[in-house]
Amino acid sequence: MKTTVLIPTYKRPKDLARCLEALTHQNLIPDEVLVVVRDSDTETWTLLDSHDYSALRLRTATVTIPGQVAALNQGLEAAQGDIIAITDDDAAPHAHWLQAIAAHFLADDRVGGVGGRDWIFHNGVERDNGTSSIVGRVQWFGRVIGRHNLGMGDPREVELLKGANMSYRREAIRHLRFDERLLGSGAQVHNDLAFSLAVKRSGWKLIYDPKVELNHYIAQRFDEDQRDQFNAQAFFNSVHNETLALLDYLPLQRRLVFLIWAILIGTRKGFGLLQLLRFLPTEGKLAGHKWSLSMQGRWQGWLTHKNSKQNRVSFA
Repeated sequence: MKTTVLIPTYKRPKDLARCLEALTHQNLIPDEVLVVVRDSDTETWTLLDSHDYSALRLRTATVTIPGQVAALNQGLEAAQGDIIAITDDDAAPHAHWLQAIAAHFLADDRVGGVGGRDWIFHNGVERDNGTSSIVGRVQWFGRVIGRHNLGMGDPREVELLKGANMSYRREAIRHLRFDERLLGSGAQVHNDLAFSLAVKRSGWKLIYDPKVELNHYIAQRFDEDQRDQFNAQAFFNSVHNETLALLDYLPLQRRLVFLIWAILIGTRKGFGLLQLLRFLPTEGKLAGHKWSLSMQGRWQGWLTHKNSKQNRVSFA
């Protein structure tokens, strides 16, 4: 099976250079490395023009529309591999990464997606990640458990993969594209959730293997979502996108349970009434603001789901 490594990038040339350097040391050299670059990103174009990446069989694709969704879809259109392995420009795959991915696809033709563990580094220092046996699941009432950076144990089937470390069989995603309904001007948080749930819903297996691993050096974002800093628009976008992805995925009865749970309980990233009461003593007015944004995000996510004229994902 031919392999494509797909890397969307924007204004992070040093991170991209580290990622490309890591790919030169893969035990299984990719058949192509496809870097998707914004037309206005002069810093990245300068890097690619000034270095010889011919050993990686590197190709570029240009995208003119802002946002990760547009870049990923441009990459899917241009990719030539039977396996499309997607990673972030601020990641550095371990030497056995692509080889381990390919082994899963070769072992079972019902495997549609493979992902693994990302070892997180912040400001160059490895975080104490810990471990978790539960990874990549949607609980019966709709709460999402990611924890891809904490996975341990043997490979197992999951429901969702993480964008920094996910790969797909071309046949499984032939008619799928990343969801253009998602909100956000840059990262468009939960695009990986929506995409992997769409593959799972289509009947394919998704495999999480902790040995499919890479280092993830958390880098700067150039949009409203700055990860550790509260931003009202980013908070609203995240709740909307998660709500939309889950309503598309869950069957009717579980959708109703999810909406009730989200309103009454929720999480620290999408407040329900219980989370409001939990954080009100420490966050005061901010807790009330987060709750209001969460309710607006849930409502708008439901409206987007309800009013969508197409199927649950964008089709080619």
